[in-house]
Amino acid sequence: MKVTEHIKKADGKALFSFEILPPLKGQNIQSIFDAIAPLADFKPPFIDVTYHREEYEYKDVGNGLLEKKIVKKRPGTVGICSAIQNKFKIDAVPHILCGGFTKEDTENFLIDLDFLGIENVVALRGDAVKNEIYFKPEKNGHKYASELVTQIQQLNRGIYLDEDLQNSTQTDFCIGVAGYPEKHIEAPNFDSDIQFLKQKIAQGADYIITQMFFDNEKFFEFVRKCRNEGITVPIIPGLKPLTAKSQLNMIPHRFKVDLPDALVIETLKASNADAVKAIGTEWCIAQSKELLQKGFPIVHYYSMGKSDNIVQIAKEVF
Repeated sequence: MKVTEHIKKADGKALFSFEILPPLKGQNIQSIFDAIAPLADFKPPFIDVTYHREEYEYKDVGNGLLEKKIVKKRPGTVGICSAIQNKFKIDAVPHILCGGFTKEDTENFLIDLDFLGIENVVALRGDAVKNEIYFKPEKNGHKYASELVTQIQQLNRGIYLDEDLQNSTQTDFCIGVAGYPEKHIEAPNFDSDIQFLKQKIAQGADYIITQMFFDNEKFFEFVRKCRNEGITVPIIPGLKPLTAKSQLNMIPHRFKVDLPDALVIETLKASNADAVKAIGTEWCIAQSKELLQKGFPIVHYYSMGKSDNIVQIAKEVF
């Protein structure tokens, strides 16, 4: 079932969903199953599966020469999605990126998903690779997520890259895109970021799922701005419980989001790792309850491959 259909059919019932990471290269899928199993009891309508593009390493081969080596550290998004749907009977939502994909790669990726009966995707530009300052698309790839959304919608209309195809089959993907309650790092300002988001919706995106945030007021303001600009699609709030003191620096640096003073102060006062985790869990529970009380039908959680704290939150909220 499509994500938008799950939301429509909820009929006032609070929905719970979460995101997982593919296992590192060389590991098997059991770690994914182990993380999902305790969360499956809360009847998530869908599970997001991230896609990690290749990374580059430079290996010293002697004589002052370096060999560029492509390393794919988390392969398997398509296979994991298929396994989730087969084992747990829960809709899997793969992420698909501009980065690392040509248009032909994108089309083939989508064809595989369609063959497997996967109806949902999240279309993202993706980040620059580690040795790049700014994002660079592949040759004959997409520069913006809005272009990726357009290609997916073309397939939904039966329009493939090969214009000579006859009697081509239409796909039927439900398309999610990212929203940033505190502005994307590369957007000139908040208003222009909303306009970029509006463009993705105009190209055919069906719903928005947000970057993590820790201050609900920033999310509420983001939603107000979206609605004022005529964006009417569902907006799913994304949350992540704080789990370590190191994240007080890492999260603002990596994800460009602010942490509220009250959360920072309490976390700094914590005497050990368990206390930090408890503070982060309670903060996320409070956020979740307020979001549901305000009428948002679903809350999405970034599990980062761990499920114990998400289970605690789900027990309290759902």
